[in-house]
Amino acid sequence: MEITRLFEVPYYQDEHFSKNVSMANKENGQWVTYSTKEVIEIVNKLSYGLIKKGIKPGDKVAIVSFNRPEWMFADFAIQQVGAIGVPLYPTISVKDYAFTLNQSESKLVFVDNTELFDKVQEARPELAVAGAIYTFDQVPGAQNYKELLAEEADAELQKELQSRMDAIKPDDLVTIIYTSGTTGEPKGVMLSHANININSMGVGEAFYTVKESYKALSFLPLCHIYERTASYTHMRKGSSVYFSTMDEIANNLKEIKPDYFDTVPRLLEKVYDKIVKKGHELSGVKKALFFWSIRLAEKFEPGSNMGVFYLLQHKIVDKLIFRKWREALGGNVEFINVGAAAMQPRLGRIFWAAGIKVCEGYGLTETSPVISFNNMRKGEHKIGTVGPLLQGVEVKFGNDGEIITRGPNIMLGYYKQPEMTAEVLDADGWFSTGDIGEMDGNFLKITDRKKEMFKTSGGKYIAPQQMENTFKQSLLIEQIMVVGEGEKHPAGLIIPEFDSLKEWCQLHGIVYTSNAEMIENERVIEKYAKEIDHYNEDYAQFEKVKKFKLLRHVWSIETGELTPTLKLKRTVIMNKCDKEVRELYEEE
Repeated sequence: MEITRLFEVPYYQDEHFSKNVSMANKENGQWVTYSTKEVIEIVNKLSYGLIKKGIKPGDKVAIVSFNRPEWMFADFAIQQVGAIGVPLYPTISVKDYAFTLNQSESKLVFVDNTELFDKVQEARPELAVAGAIYTFDQVPGAQNYKELLAEEADAELQKELQSRMDAIKPDDLVTIIYTSGTTGEPKGVMLSHANININSMGVGEAFYTVKESYKALSFLPLCHIYERTASYTHMRKGSSVYFSTMDEIANNLKEIKPDYFDTVPRLLEKVYDKIVKKGHELSGVKKALFFWSIRLAEKFEPGSNMGVFYLLQHKIVDKLIFRKWREALGGNVEFINVGAAAMQPRLGRIFWAAGIKVCEGYGLTETSPVISFNNMRKGEHKIGTVGPLLQGVEVKFGNDGEIITRGPNIMLGYYKQPEMTAEVLDADGWFSTGDIGEMDGNFLKITDRKKEMFKTSGGKYIAPQQMENTFKQSLLIEQIMVVGEGEKHPAGLIIPEFDSLKEWCQLHGIVYTSNAEMIENERVIEKYAKEIDHYNEDYAQFEKVKKFKLLRHVWSIETGELTPTLKLKRTVIMNKCDKEVRELYEEE
């Protein structure tokens, strides 16, 4: 069979692979697995239940949950009955739930646990259309999703479901995904079966090395298009999908020993920082060997002839150093897909040199998501770029360098927002991404985010994201935001990596009292000034960060400064740090 609608993915897997472990999730310390046939059986029972509940084609049904098999069961069941899935982040505020559930007119909501049930309940009085809430966990006083599972379906109900499935066309709307957004209220991106399916198919073809024996670890939010499209791709390739959370990744990597997974650059940065910290704890020959391996890795170029002498050195450090890195990731990882934010090229080289193929890609929710990606085909990977274009995707550039794209992956539009749709999507199907880029041969390269670029008072454009990636190479910097709109020069708001700062203070005889006091310590500030000066060397005089302010509170999703994919919400941070930013420039 050929997949043309997303709910056909489990049936395709059953026909071609019929897995004993299609999906798995850890419950009470034990892995609970579901075969392909069990997935299909549960999805069908849930579909019958939704029909009996009165859900009609075109109705909106929301999912508010962390990654787990039940998320996928609900997703496929919603699709089969012709309803529209509205996945929402489990980390957003009650206010955001009220807005998205109201705007989407969701009639029924699946939620994960007690905490999320309470949040949705709190938002529910504000909804225009109040609907039933069903939980995946057993929650006192709440209806459990298993109550919707129809144990038996009569011939009429079976006929109704089949009739609905037959009526669904590839170009029909399948989901409304509310973008996390770095500014303003979320926008409901409307995607069709074909948008996501064709994107998933193209990605799957490029990762041709994936075998049906492979295991994929899934921990990025399924409500984000990146991991959601990936989940369909895993299934159509025959991989077993093990669902996890950010908190459990380290343990699950050792238990599952996955062959590949998807992640965001920030996670790889944290993995690398921990590795380097252990390197600093070594002494003598071991320490020298460790940092020699890092210097060697920084020169690595995938697919290039590195020369006999380099390969000889690499063979030595691979056996002594890099082998342990791979073991820390479970020992089987063939490649890692990276997206949702820009990755440091240096980090990519180091992981590739360590035998961990980091494949960076690029896309947006509005593009289902993949526009381009570095992949496993020969000649289709280049560090510092986001890879060649996905088959069928076109790209052109605006006068200011903005990436404008067209293809079968482009959204249908923003839900109930035709004016906003017209701002980014023209009559010929060209979508303006808001990102600045260029082609490097056949490879797309992102240089910055259009809306994030700013001008200094001298009229010079500053690309903050690129600079921030450079400064985050410092082990002492956890987070940084470059500011300076309309000012003489850029400046930086810096969150220290406090564990590393503590170690540095101990080494230099500084008594560590508290984070709040240490960021005011003169010797600490001098150290950060040296770090900034070091990383400033790569930039022109007008780009250099001249001043900075150390902050004590880490930016997070929960406190509102980061999107769920860990991108900076610049407007939020600027509002919260208005006083600190003014202090940086008030003496000038």
